[in-house]
This record gives sequence, structure tokens and C-alpha cells, in this order.
Amino acid sequence: MTFKELIHQRYSCRAYRPEPVEEDKLMQVLEAARLAPTAANRQPFQIIVIHIRGKEQDIQKLYHRDWVLQPPILLCICGIEALAWVRRDGKSYLDADAAIVVDHMTLEAAELGLGTCWIAAFDQTAVRDFLHLPDGVEPLFLLTLGYPNDQAGPKARKPLEQIVRYEHW
Repeated sequence: MTFKELIHQRYSCRAYRPEPVEEDKLMQVLEAARLAPTAANRQPFQIIVIHIRGKEQDIQKLYHRDWVLQPPILLCICGIEALAWVRRDGKSYLDADAAIVVDHMTLEAAELGLGTCWIAAFDQTAVRDFLHLPDGVEPLFLLTLGYPNDQAGPKARKPLEQIVRYEHW
């Protein structure tokens, strides 16, 4: 598959089949995260793998949508601010680094025939409590992982003319 085909294939999946994700495929998705570039190669993140079966009531408290219980795996991408690279003006690149990590995982998953959905609108306090996160570790994103039970629809995106400028604003 070409990269262009891959980026067209990836979508936010919200319907999953119940079968488990093979361990080797999970490892490939996690390896894609490990290889993702981060500012100054700090890798200021940790990923927590959560197997959903048997934890449905707890998971439902993290994100209040029924479809989040369908996939077999939920990943929590956590940031560690103390490890993040900070620009001279004080801007931390933690969020950018974590976003790149998630993007690498979603693309690897798509190549493997797996579906993902990047979730940011979760209950941060509930996630912290459920995962027993220590101080200094922030849950940044949740990512579902499983075999899709739906298909991508058309991608509605702005045309290039609306998002690209040359030489100046």
C-alpha cells in the first residue's frame, strides 16, 4: 500500500468487531509509537494498554459513548511534562510530541487492517483515578484499537487553497 492509499484508508472508527487484536499487531502499533519523532528525541510519553473486556463499567466512566466498549483494546497516551522539550519562549512540545505518536499508531493500525479512534473528550480525573497515574503524568489521548465493523465515509476536508499560504500571510 502506498502512503497516499494509507492516509485515505485511515479514518475514525466507531464500530468494532468483537475479535481480539493479535499480540504481534499490537506490538507493531506500539513500535510505531516508539519510532515516532519527538522534539529533541525526548520521548516524553508512556502508553498504557487496557484490555476492555471485564472493565466495561470502568471504561464507560472515562468516556460516555457506548461504542468505546466495542473494541478489545483502549490505549491511553500519557505525557510527562518534566521530560518534554521546551522552546526558549517557554512553549512545551509535549502535546505536539504525543500527537505525532498517536498519528504514527493510527497509520500503522490502518495498514494492519485495524481501526482506531482518537479520543480527547474524556474525563481526565476518571482516567487518572482508573489508571493510578502519578503526579507529573497527564493522560493526553485515548485511542481505541480493534477490527472495524464499519467503513470510512468520504473525508470532508478544506481545499488546499484555504489552508496553504506561500511566503507570507
